[in-house]
Amino acid sequence: MAEQLVNVHDLVGRCPFATSQKLLAGKWSLLIMHELAEGPVRFRELERRLYPITQATLTRALRQLEDDGLVHREVYGTIPPKVEYSLTEVGAGFKTVLASLETWGNQYIDYMKAAGRI
Repeated sequence: MAEQLVNVHDLVGRCPFATSQKLLAGKWSLLIMHELAEGPVRFRELERRLYPITQATLTRALRQLEDDGLVHREVYGTIPPKVEYSLTEVGAGFKTVLASLETWGNQYIDYMKAAGRI
C-alpha cells in the first residue's frame, strides 16, 4: 500500500507546529511581535524600530497579524489621526515563547562566538 503524502497546509489547525509556522512565516512577524510585547506602539515608531523595513512591508505584515488575530489595531479619532498596534489576548500569550526564543537565541550566539563563526 502506498504511503499518502500530506500537504503541510492541510495540517494547519490540526498540528500545533504547522499552525505556528503558518502564523509566523512572515520575515518580520517575530520582530513585530517582540516590539509589541511591551505594549502599544504607533506605526511610525514600529517602522523606526524595525528599520530597514519599508512602510508597505510593515503595513502588509501588520494586516496579516491582525487578520490572524494576534495584533489589534486601534484608531483614535484625533487630528492628526493616531493609530496604535498592540497584541491581542491570544497574541500576548506568545510572550512566553518570545522569552524562550530570546534565551535560546542568546545561547546560540554564544555557541557561534565560541566556534569562531562570528
